[in-house]
Amino acid sequence: MAENPLFAPSSLPYQLPPFAEIREEHYLPAFERGMAEQLAEVEAITGSDEPPTFDNTIAALERSGRVLQRTATAFFSVVASDSTDGVMEIEKRISPELTRHSDAIRLNRALWARIKQVTTEDPEEAWLLEKYRDDFVRAGADLSEEEQARLRELNEELSRLSTEFAQNLLKASNDSALVVEDAKELDGFDEARIASLERDGRYVLPLLNFTNQPGLAQLTDRDVRRRLYTLSVERAPQNFGLAVRIAGLRAERAGLLGFPNHAAYRVADQTAKTVEAVEEMLGQLVGPAVRNARKEAEALAEQAGFAIEPWDWSFYSEKVRQARYDFDASAMRPYFELDRVFRDGIFHAATKLYGITFGERPDLRGYHEDVRVFEVFNEDGSALGLFGLDPYARPGKRGGAWMNNLVDQSFLFGEKPVVLNNLNITKPAAGPTLLTYDEVNTAFHEFGHALHGLFSEVRFPRVSGTSVPRDFVEYPSQVNEMWATWPEVLANYARHHETGEPMPAELVEKMQAAEKFNQGFMTVEYLAATLLDWAWHKLAPGEDVADAEAFEQKALEAAEIAFPLVRPRYRTNYFAHIFSGGYSAGYYSYIWSEVLDAESVEWFKENGGLKRENGDHFRRTLLSRGGSLDPLAAFRDFRGREPSIQPLLERRGLV
Repeated sequence: MAENPLFAPSSLPYQLPPFAEIREEHYLPAFERGMAEQLAEVEAITGSDEPPTFDNTIAALERSGRVLQRTATAFFSVVASDSTDGVMEIEKRISPELTRHSDAIRLNRALWARIKQVTTEDPEEAWLLEKYRDDFVRAGADLSEEEQARLRELNEELSRLSTEFAQNLLKASNDSALVVEDAKELDGFDEARIASLERDGRYVLPLLNFTNQPGLAQLTDRDVRRRLYTLSVERAPQNFGLAVRIAGLRAERAGLLGFPNHAAYRVADQTAKTVEAVEEMLGQLVGPAVRNARKEAEALAEQAGFAIEPWDWSFYSEKVRQARYDFDASAMRPYFELDRVFRDGIFHAATKLYGITFGERPDLRGYHEDVRVFEVFNEDGSALGLFGLDPYARPGKRGGAWMNNLVDQSFLFGEKPVVLNNLNITKPAAGPTLLTYDEVNTAFHEFGHALHGLFSEVRFPRVSGTSVPRDFVEYPSQVNEMWATWPEVLANYARHHETGEPMPAELVEKMQAAEKFNQGFMTVEYLAATLLDWAWHKLAPGEDVADAEAFEQKALEAAEIAFPLVRPRYRTNYFAHIFSGGYSAGYYSYIWSEVLDAESVEWFKENGGLKRENGDHFRRTLLSRGGSLDPLAAFRDFRGREPSIQPLLERRGLV
């Protein structure tokens, strides 16, 4: 396999992975070589006769595993965004092998002994050294041989089960799609949307990865809404059993590592630090959120003229918005054309705030023809990095939206960042791609993550860009959402796709007024998922769950957030964030980060909003620092004070 393109660094600009050259048969040999090379590099570190130093131990670990890193980055990007049966088989095989490989390094006693002896006076090195020590302790480096043997078994089994959970969900989201024979059943969708769903004479509406599907707000046929909702909440039933096993194994592992439960284990290295801190914050939100949701339910029932069901909520929310605020969300779509949203909205705001510019590179390819690549430049014309955009939903792509790095910025390797945003917008059969306001907001959000990666200026890959605690990583992306409706930005991109006319000012005003309605629903939906995640991961080692669905209901009731009309944003069976992603006992991070976000939005408004000096301050004090220092110290450097929850409570109407 001498021609394997993953064996050597990419020759493409910015070392963009050469997806056009990579074939499925390249992955396993590259993984095998990458793991073997890294273990040899670790052996060279532990076998050195020289006293342990930062450079010959910590920096040497940072320099190790380059083939493995390149391979894993390319492969798991494809797993998430353009998977095939062949790719899924490779994932099943390689995931436990990668877990064994990681354990072979983190549980290497000779390596751990060297790390404990390293000292340094350099602040950035000292921070990274502390991160490595914490990583190794949390990975079980101080456990006995017998305990480590059991830990390896747990890690490998968890890796296998998480992969199975994700693959079940990917398959179910396609297999459980709503299928109708008659286009009349899709009344409420416009003609272009209906045409995009046509498959061999039938109409197929795939599920997105959350409870309340977007179609529920438009479909006029109540029975069709019921069918769509039922398909959503009942998909992948086999994942209930997997969730029980995953949660039980995580609890056992936490106990082995000296923690009372997985939640305590996970939160210990986050900015929240303790279970009590998270629960105190959540406790301030539940009561007001449920009260608001109940008031909203009364308004919906009054509008409907009958007792509503969960599948009616989104539909009648739009009716109430129309009645109370004379606002129809569908009236906004003609003004949100995909290219214009990015070119004249997202990119425009970034240029005004940070001075950066974008040039499309059609000569550079991603893993799929839908991926577009842009080169990003600083104001002085110097190269900053690459930004990739994969906007469309398709079979083989997981639900939701996310950002990931294809190349981590680091001065150690002299590498600039390559970042990618994934969205799940329905691709039209013909004509322009028109977005909902929610999709526009999501696009601004994910680009906030992209900026965090692009602006990174750190020495070491371990702390590059978004490599920060899980309950901090959503903060910069949430801040970037503010520019979606900033008057100067909105006026620049919200133009009718046919006439070029700007969105009427009264429509914007109505939208902003209408946004205040349904905050109870949105907060309860989110908090219910958060507290469900928390319940699964506060299980004590050995605590048994006989029935996952009964456990789910009991957990919501115990948290006083069980509200039949508002189910969690994710139920257990499709809660990929926590059972196959990196958010176990961490879904609280969105609202934890929103505390910082609300504070920061207030700061921008107090200081004149979309101004270069504001962007430069945010970039310099926070976005460029990655994980190279205490994230809350970075926040204080930016904001000038400790965070307060009050701006968040006011934003969500929970005061």
